[in-house]
Amino acid sequence: MLTPYRLSVVACGFLVYGTVPLSAAESIGKAVEIKTAVTGTRGDLSINDPVYQDERIRTSKSGLGQFIFRDGTKLAVGWGSSVVVDKFVFDGSNSVKKLTIKAAKGTFRWVSGKSRHTAYEILTPAGTIGVRGTAFDFYIGGDGTTAVVLLGGAANFCGAGGCRELTRRCDYVVAKRSGAVTDVRRVDRGIFNTLGNAKALPFLSGNQKLAASGGYGGCGLARAIKVKPDEITPRLPKQLRAPIKTPIKPGKDPKPDDDKPHEDPGRYKEHPDRPDRHDDKPDGSHGDRDKPDRPQGDRDTHDRQHDNGTRGDQGDNGNRNQGDDN
Repeated sequence: MLTPYRLSVVACGFLVYGTVPLSAAESIGKAVEIKTAVTGTRGDLSINDPVYQDERIRTSKSGLGQFIFRDGTKLAVGWGSSVVVDKFVFDGSNSVKKLTIKAAKGTFRWVSGKSRHTAYEILTPAGTIGVRGTAFDFYIGGDGTTAVVLLGGAANFCGAGGCRELTRRCDYVVAKRSGAVTDVRRVDRGIFNTLGNAKALPFLSGNQKLAASGGYGGCGLARAIKVKPDEITPRLPKQLRAPIKTPIKPGKDPKPDDDKPHEDPGRYKEHPDRPDRHDDKPDGSHGDRDKPDRPQGDRDTHDRQHDNGTRGDQGDNGNRNQGDDN
């Protein structure tokens, strides 16, 4: 029999905690990693502290919390984040019938557990993330802008602007609270410009290290750790990049262009006593090629003189040879 005092205590429990006080509620998971400040409904959380349904988890500007639920689902909560485990229906066979979380802001990593993919649902200000037995990072900005980057398996995002399917590793989609949603594309450093926050995806960029990352890598975003959003520009393909010119220091001759054939500077040097017969003359003529042919008569006279001289030489030679014989 309950005394008036005990009735008042139970009534206070109902008023403060709802239908059942948290101390008597069954935990649905626990914290496996806590850095700096992470708080739950009961106060600051530590490693191995239990997590309950309807508990709101918050992290400080440098906080990090990693949690594992009873079916093996893992949730990492990065800095400046707020999330509520909205619904957890356990079926008693190491799986859940329903696991729903409401993410208000911040950055997260989700890795599905042993339950059927239809059991999972993630609610964001811009739409709903449907899980397909997968792993992904997602970010929610202060204005509700939501980004999802797939790391394994498959997922979809549905909002006022329609649904998008993510099926390839490192594909992403960004959606606005107003309903605007991008096409699915491969993530690159330009996503930080789109989100207006270089700290938006710290698990991928390397700004925050997870105790157990699952080997999902950074999708090429690790180089953006110290890059400001206004300094990030899309990388052009190699064939479209402008050639890099090396400045010439004063007093030094430029090196010959390797793309041009090397020429011997003395090969075409003009001889001082011999004009170049191949050069055109100032009057437009072409040297010896423009000289008129010698008249036929001159050639005949020259040939006769040459023949006479040759015969004369032969005659002299003949006389000399006869004299020698005598």
